[in-house]
Amino acid sequence: MILVTGGTGFIGRNLIRALVESGHQVRILLKPSASSPNLPKGIPIEVAVSSLVDQRGVRAAMKDVTQIFHLAGAERQGTRGDLNQVDVEGTSTLVRAAQDTRIDRVYFLSHHGAARASAYPVLKAKAIAENWIINSGIPYTILRTGSVFGPGDQFTVPLARLIKLNPFFFLMPARGHVLLQPLWIDDLINVMMLTMEDPKAVNRIYSIGGMEALPYRQIVKLVMNQTGMRRPVIKTAPGTLRTLTLWIEQVFPAFPISIYWLDHLAEDRTANLDSLPREFGIMPARFHQHLDFLKTELMTRKAK
Repeated sequence: MILVTGGTGFIGRNLIRALVESGHQVRILLKPSASSPNLPKGIPIEVAVSSLVDQRGVRAAMKDVTQIFHLAGAERQGTRGDLNQVDVEGTSTLVRAAQDTRIDRVYFLSHHGAARASAYPVLKAKAIAENWIINSGIPYTILRTGSVFGPGDQFTVPLARLIKLNPFFFLMPARGHVLLQPLWIDDLINVMMLTMEDPKAVNRIYSIGGMEALPYRQIVKLVMNQTGMRRPVIKTAPGTLRTLTLWIEQVFPAFPISIYWLDHLAEDRTANLDSLPREFGIMPARFHQHLDFLKTELMTRKAK
């Protein structure tokens, strides 16, 4: 049995489908909520309901579990989320419960640039979570990624929605020169599946990304071209954008981006360009060849 945290998110839903289709039994850990969970449709899975910081509930969810994919995080909730409770304390609780059971390996999804001394809250939280896992004594595999894209993502879809919100112009952080390395969701899932079968992946930290390191301004241009929403670009001081976004997300919770989203644009988020071919024998997809889903995403959200 495999336990997945964060199973209702973009990456989690894709991972669960791949695991089940490969013959694995999957249980997802759901936090208690009054709303209906966004579970993968048509996929037979077990569900355990517990807060990630509830030691007893988490331990109960690990009955018969041999492997854990830990994907849960508060980042996508922006300032409404609690990084310390979910990413830090949640990982600590998960690790302590796993130490009491027979867990073969923990797989953790982290970020490029994770460091305890980081000025960015998400990267600091991810680094602390990494340390909990590394020092637990449980075999682990950590995957550090950057901008993962695909239908329903938290990268290109919010960007397209942001462009759509303002038909007059687009505010670009500085010159938009920060390098990102978009990773197609199918390539990430393939890597995650391969690490399960590879003994060399035990107690390893991998930094992975797509085959291109693209300036943010080029990514914006490609998304504009794909969706047909071309806008004049206005260079804006990153600090001004951050303050503006912080205010807007407090007033409008449905705003497509958060200050954590903007933090990804503060410095380069890249790995070696040959990371996937060299480590996993995968030739990653090119960013511009897999953006067809964006128009459908925007139409679907409009219909809702």
